[in-house]
Amino acid sequence: MSTEALQWFKSTYSGSEGGQCLEVATTPHTIHIRDSKNNPAEDGPTLHLTPATWAAFTASLG
Repeated sequence: MSTEALQWFKSTYSGSEGGQCLEVATTPHTIHIRDSKNNPAEDGPTLHLTPATWAAFTASLG
């Protein structure tokens, strides 16, 4: 799936000034993560994780 077709969103913890933000998009089997500074039209680097891996990662942050 092209990352252009995904619906990306920023965390509610991200400020409106830009800077160091991540954007996330989900599909049933994959969590897609990218740096918000990358131009979406350029289809910059994207990290792809399974939902289980994403859940383990976010659980480790708390």
